[in-house]
Amino acid sequence: MRLSKVSTLAAGVTLLLTAGCGGGGETAAPSAAATPSGPAPGATTIVEPTDGPVKRAQADLVIWADDTRSPIIQKIAQKFATEKGVQVAVQQLEFGDIRDNLVTAGQAGEGPDVVIGAHDWLGKLVTNGAVAPIQLGDKTSQFKEVALKALSYDGQLYGLPYAIENIALFRNTALAPEAPKDWNALMDNALKLVKEKKATVPLGLQVGPEGDPYHFYPVHTSFGGGIFATKPDGSYDPSQLTIDDAGGLAFAKALESWSKKKLLSADLTLDIAKEAFNTGKSPYMITGPWSTEDAQKAGIDLAIDPIPSAGGKPAAPFVGVQGFMISANAKNKLVANDFVVNYLGTPEVMKELYDTGKRPPAMISVYDQVKSDPIIAGFGAAGDIGQPLPSIPAMDAVWTEYGHAERDILLGKGDPEKLMKQAAEKIRAKIG
Repeated sequence: MRLSKVSTLAAGVTLLLTAGCGGGGETAAPSAAATPSGPAPGATTIVEPTDGPVKRAQADLVIWADDTRSPIIQKIAQKFATEKGVQVAVQQLEFGDIRDNLVTAGQAGEGPDVVIGAHDWLGKLVTNGAVAPIQLGDKTSQFKEVALKALSYDGQLYGLPYAIENIALFRNTALAPEAPKDWNALMDNALKLVKEKKATVPLGLQVGPEGDPYHFYPVHTSFGGGIFATKPDGSYDPSQLTIDDAGGLAFAKALESWSKKKLLSADLTLDIAKEAFNTGKSPYMITGPWSTEDAQKAGIDLAIDPIPSAGGKPAAPFVGVQGFMISANAKNKLVANDFVVNYLGTPEVMKELYDTGKRPPAMISVYDQVKSDPIIAGFGAAGDIGQPLPSIPAMDAVWTEYGHAERDILLGKGDPEKLMKQAAEKIRAKIG
């Protein structure tokens, strides 16, 4: 893979483009501050990708970021380099390649000091000793609680959060002028519209061949259930799986009921759900911000609401958080912490990052600036009652069996409580 982008930055900052294939990487020649033989101040050196693992740039502070966020980070890196008198390199990788390369390159002494990443990477990163705790100090209170929880592992904070992502209820206001007060209100209106032939899909809640625990989770939590119990520090306890507790079994029985009433269908995929919603043939869809643009382009008068409760408790979606983490193998953790907390962790930078990705900001003051957008406010309201997507390794054992149980219940393949209990036992056996 060859990347042709070339940037010329001010003195002190080097941009490196690294092939996002895990196998090839670009490295830069040292800058003037790093070695007497380096390029003159103001120059940027880009070396073509070579075979083999990613190599650390020769700089005092090395940052790994993807192509979406790199331009913003470059500007902040330049300010940091100028004010601190250090050399900074921004290496550009594919977002999906950062986690695994951080583990391998860090262990080899070739890793970065700072990375942009997702909170659900923490299970692998912490257990492999790849990231270090971060100290936000007085800035801790400036961020949403759910974002701080997501970037914490075993009670320690491992990142500065900047963006929050979660699902919510999409509502076509032409078919559903008012937000449903609860699940029954949603169901009554949805089935009524289908009966009147004003809709063909009552609720776009995707299932597919493997089930979809991610999208069904908020409905499950509204019965008081969940996946894992929590420890006193708020972190998930993998030894206490709870999908077959009283709340989980009530949810299982409700799935059977909704299938019989034809509110839900095991055959509904994301593509079918989106097609129905975006052509005005479905009043509701449970999905995330990745579906917003298509709905708006289709001319749907779109409203975003928190997902209504089916069991009397809050319908809490999984929340994903992106942020900046410090490598456990950073050459100077104090310098890295200073850059992340004091240079990236400002309202101005958080607003620029929001403008790039249009995800609800994790910094409270910036969220307050942008919540006048009803789409952002809707996702924000849904996320505020959400739960961080578990980042613990045990979560890998959950998805398949949990999803299959939900799908089998919808298909009427057995007693719903028994199917959920069987799934739970299989998951416990996998976790060990």
